[in-house]
Amino acid sequence: MMNHSFSEITPEIIKYSELCKKNSYIEPELFTKYQVNRGLRDLDGNGVLTGLTDISEIIAYTYDDTGKRIPQKGELFYRGINVEELVDGFVKEKRFGFEEVSYLLLFGDLPDHDELHNFTRLLGHYRNLPTHFVRDIIMKAPSRDMMNTLARSVLTLFAYDDNANDVSIPNVLRQCLELIALFPLLAVYGYQTYNHYHDGQSLFIHQPQPELSTAENILYMLRADSNYTDLEARILDIALVLHAEHGGGNNSTFTTHVVTSSGTDTYSVVAASLGSLKGPKHGGANIKVVEMFNDMKANIKDWTDESQVRSYLVDLLHKRAFDNAGLIYGMGHAIYSVSDPRAKVLRGFVKSLSEEKGLNEEFELYSLVERLAPEVIGDERKMYKGVSANVDFYSGFVYSMLGLPLELFTPIFAIARISGWSAHRLEELINAGKIIRPAYMNVCDRREYNPLSQR
Repeated sequence: MMNHSFSEITPEIIKYSELCKKNSYIEPELFTKYQVNRGLRDLDGNGVLTGLTDISEIIAYTYDDTGKRIPQKGELFYRGINVEELVDGFVKEKRFGFEEVSYLLLFGDLPDHDELHNFTRLLGHYRNLPTHFVRDIIMKAPSRDMMNTLARSVLTLFAYDDNANDVSIPNVLRQCLELIALFPLLAVYGYQTYNHYHDGQSLFIHQPQPELSTAENILYMLRADSNYTDLEARILDIALVLHAEHGGGNNSTFTTHVVTSSGTDTYSVVAASLGSLKGPKHGGANIKVVEMFNDMKANIKDWTDESQVRSYLVDLLHKRAFDNAGLIYGMGHAIYSVSDPRAKVLRGFVKSLSEEKGLNEEFELYSLVERLAPEVIGDERKMYKGVSANVDFYSGFVYSMLGLPLELFTPIFAIARISGWSAHRLEELINAGKIIRPAYMNVCDRREYNPLSQR
């Protein structure tokens, strides 16, 4: 048998890939001819209606009397409650909010004091991995990609569940609650293992504390001394709340609905959703924001000089700076145009954290870019809608100020979004819909079979 490397791309593979590109390319004008909405969005950026949900709602525009769409300030609702009011509520009461929001998403109503206490206690009870799971699964063949580690761990948990294939609502709810509780452990332990075996750092595994919130436990398990400030934990908690859910149409949540509709198990559904979130067009955007700002700080002499910052942004759009992709990362969203409410909420707390960390100059640079980027994009690009900072613009800055490694940025998104995925999985099962199967039009010409001897 011929030996080969798993990562080797041979001339033969290059040849085959050219065949793929040649015979799988579809002329762009055919999408217009057959009225196919690419990305399941129309020319105005509206998502094609594919289902109904009672879990969350995104408002980004209204309509005038003529039916013309009017962009408005973005709003996000969890079970009918404005997310800005949710955050304002638990912040004023000096409570952590992620557990409360998870309860709301799953069960449809805000919990009272006893219900919240019992729910939080239940999550603490589930925050324990099977015996030897860390040693036998997480520490074996550690991946350089934490989302890969997270997905592999989720799939392996199937083998530890005696009722893994049971899709009754009580069993699926139990599985979802366990995954909500376990995601912080799977992500942090995966990183600690990678950090040890690949980077030669000390290996430490801190057991989670049942009395701590999800945000507190992340910082407690991640840091060698387990120390964190109250402000650090509360801002991380707010970030989790803002990432917990975002309508049924985002790529990973739509994946949750699609895979759930097939009747498969919870672990397979969540692993598929993780695969979607792993994509840089979805969950990895805040990493690009941080890397872009690092490059910006290294190449702009005076961060307060508007002309220098503007010039850098123009260079980004013209593929002359950073990764030469022609993008200003963290600006613009598929739905929002005037403003992303999550970015608005996060921005106020980012200022407080930057002051605690002594990073006021960095915050001012972010603020300057947030103001200048829409102007630059408007001057350089033809846009069908406005553009504003999205949640990734500030979440990456938050995570970097908290000392979180880049490898954990997207897993933290997953730690938050598992609550939303769980609510949508349950919603899909409860409403017992058909298997989701949209149509694709074939545009290949018919051909006669050609015998091998005549090819």
